[in-house]
Amino acid sequence: MTTTIPVPAGTRAAESTAAVRVRGLRKRYGTHQALDGLDLDIERGEVFAILGPNGAGKTTTVEILEGFRSRDGGQVRVLGEDPALAGRAWRARLGVVLQDSRDLSEVTVGEIVRATAAYYPAPRDPHEVIDAVGLAAKARTRVRALSGGQRRRLDVALGIVGRPELLFLDEPTTGFDPEARHQFWDLVRSLRDGGTTIVLTTHYLDEAAALADRAAVVRDGKVVALGTPETLGGEAARTPVVRWTDSRGTHAERTTEPTAMVARLMATAAGPDGEVPGLSVTRPSLEDVYLGLINPEEKR
Repeated sequence: MTTTIPVPAGTRAAESTAAVRVRGLRKRYGTHQALDGLDLDIERGEVFAILGPNGAGKTTTVEILEGFRSRDGGQVRVLGEDPALAGRAWRARLGVVLQDSRDLSEVTVGEIVRATAAYYPAPRDPHEVIDAVGLAAKARTRVRALSGGQRRRLDVALGIVGRPELLFLDEPTTGFDPEARHQFWDLVRSLRDGGTTIVLTTHYLDEAAALADRAAVVRDGKVVALGTPETLGGEAARTPVVRWTDSRGTHAERTTEPTAMVARLMATAAGPDGEVPGLSVTRPSLEDVYLGLINPEEKR
């Protein structure tokens, strides 16, 4: 996918580098505190991933940012406005791609994209959008005949035809095969390169690592870690682990000097063949870091 979809420069886009500013966000459902003082900053033009286990508060946060759910407390600004008070003009600046698609089985790709474009004051050309998401050959195909990956591309077409400055993607590649996922990632990158700010929620950590400029991990209604995928959790969370086996069993030790530790083990724990049984040196992956952040009581 090489097509880049630009967002026109304008006075509103130059207001600030911030697409989203959240301070002290709170939301309760009965006795359950879904959001407990959550803070969040998302800059314009970045792909920002929100990660966390089910029930952590991700969906509630995104729905409040989209203006679909009320909040109990805190300050929220999305594209410079409060979603709870913003009107139709503000909503036209957003694109939303939900996890569950609408039932559009009997219409064609071209028909539904053109119909959706008519709701916006300054939409993109439907033909260009269909081409950009890789569905030009399917423009006259009924939606029911599309594959899962093609249907997801149509969802994105409907989300971007209104020329959004900010696009929300909710679990966009659930059920995709590996090839379809990578094609979809190329599409997301083309949107980001064109200036669209993208908020991504996903359970696939490799997807966050591949796409996100920054990511936040949400647990118990709060952001517990924030950074690039390479730095999330800080240096301590990525300390290498040396593992080996001896007569007392299997051992694992975190160390910032793995080479020196291996040298000591070679001198003290090597067998007659000069090998240390079960010796390995690993650096925690993003998945390891993530699991440590959402389950802090478990040592990994």
